[in-house]
Amino acid sequence: MSNRTEEIQITTSNGETMGGYLALPSGDGPHPAVIVYMEIFGVNDHIRDVTRRVADEGYVALAPDYFHRTGAGMQLAYDDAGMAEGMKQLGQLKADQMIADAKDAIAYLRSRSDVIGDRIGAMGFCIGGHMTYLTACETDIVAAASYYGGAIAAEEGPGGGPSTLSRTPRIAGRIHCYFGGKDALIPMHRVDAVRSALEAAGIEHEIHIYDEADHGFHCDQRATYHEASAKDAWRHTFELFKQTLRG
Repeated sequence: MSNRTEEIQITTSNGETMGGYLALPSGDGPHPAVIVYMEIFGVNDHIRDVTRRVADEGYVALAPDYFHRTGAGMQLAYDDAGMAEGMKQLGQLKADQMIADAKDAIAYLRSRSDVIGDRIGAMGFCIGGHMTYLTACETDIVAAASYYGGAIAAEEGPGGGPSTLSRTPRIAGRIHCYFGGKDALIPMHRVDAVRSALEAAGIEHEIHIYDEADHGFHCDQRATYHEASAKDAWRHTFELFKQTLRG
């Protein structure tokens, strides 16, 4: 199991600093890489655990802190106070800044000698699932796994402006989207809108709906954790990454 981890600081394209948590697989590499996008709770214990698990699968794994402008270094618990602060941070996100952070995270990975620069994917949860979809639309990553990405099909993107769904035709790689059938935060008509947009754009994709799962089903620190769904989604994710990042 990987235990080579690092707290890093990425100098962004506009001279700001974005923190991140890096986990490295065994062996010298170079390796493919996966960006792990956090929930509204920051790069907390759970996201760090996921990042280490991704490294254990053989990938350089990076969890960037895209709340760095308003809540740098924030690590929130899954309780009412954590939810309130996380929602406050969520409300301050803007799509253009999120895209810039995605591009800066990719540039950082490509600057590393242990990363295969054209074999980069992304995965993320909740707003991180949205960030994964947005990254797939606006960068050249080759694979994306979006877990219960909230508001992808909203009329406007984060902070206003074009909707994330309207960017779908720009996706150059493959994408998987995972949703819970019991997730009231992402009703089925919005899941159907994501599916329709991907189909209309001819994007190679898979939509997985877990009938017994609610929002946050992958997180084993949340009351909504659903083990069977989490394990199945993880299996599909790493089949996707094996085919695209290692193929």
